[in-house]
Amino acid sequence: MKISYHLPGLFEFYELYKLFLPLFRNHREYFYDWCEIGSIYGAPGDCLWGGGRVGFGEEAPEKVAGLMNEYNISARLTFSNSLIEDKHLSDKRCNYLCSLFEKSRNVQNGIIIYSDLLLEYIKARYPGFYFVSSTTKVLTNFNDLQTELNRKDFQYVVPDFRLNKKMDMLNSLTDHQKRKVEFLCNECCSFECTDRKKCYENVSRKSLGEYCDDHICHSPNAGRGYRFSDAMKNPGFIGIDDIQNSYMPAGFTNFKIEGRSLGSAIILEFLIYYMTKPEYALNVREEIYLDSMLDLF
Repeated sequence: MKISYHLPGLFEFYELYKLFLPLFRNHREYFYDWCEIGSIYGAPGDCLWGGGRVGFGEEAPEKVAGLMNEYNISARLTFSNSLIEDKHLSDKRCNYLCSLFEKSRNVQNGIIIYSDLLLEYIKARYPGFYFVSSTTKVLTNFNDLQTELNRKDFQYVVPDFRLNKKMDMLNSLTDHQKRKVEFLCNECCSFECTDRKKCYENVSRKSLGEYCDDHICHSPNAGRGYRFSDAMKNPGFIGIDDIQNSYMPAGFTNFKIEGRSLGSAIILEFLIYYMTKPEYALNVREEIYLDSMLDLF
């Protein structure tokens, strides 16, 4: 059995992936043979339909689509804005992105989505996509997760990270449902957070160009920002030992790595931790860091 990682930064970390993808293809011995890249997800900066995180990707969509086609990797547009109305559906930029990325050569591209209104719009006009139910729905109730998994619209469903370790309940899912679950592995948000939906809604408002104050996170460690070392201590954290020894044997094969709002250096650390054999970690770092064209910080 192999697992698929779904990686952050389709537009945000184009330069990093331009170096990493040929390394992954040409030096497969550096990487665990039980994992593949299932997709790379993201959205350009100032994307009206965007959500989850405020996008800052500036790479030309045509170049991004070309890179994904070259390496036969599914591109996922993160259109998880929760506040979409009819008036937003005609946005020219987002419709152009759909028309561009629907035309993938060898693999099907996807849409990460929250709004059912937007889902029906894209299904009708761009039928070539598959759909992923966004973690921004904050599915913390197991029955709600099951309901979402049973929806035929979605090929994958990303539950809230606080369901990650509920193995007794997760093991009760059917094989079909298990194949649709996509776990968010490295969330750093407080396990006790009750404002997660409000935080995502704040991002949705900003993506729509609405004026609103920043969401104030009341987590004890909010001032520290994202730290992988903190994420590893999170009760919902899924590490490679968990993947190999618990999730894979149980039939779960899809794992999402967060990080669109971070920097290239920390994304590289995720790629090394989750995908790279320890004895080759230095090789991968050298190949990436020694390329003077990439600004890792």
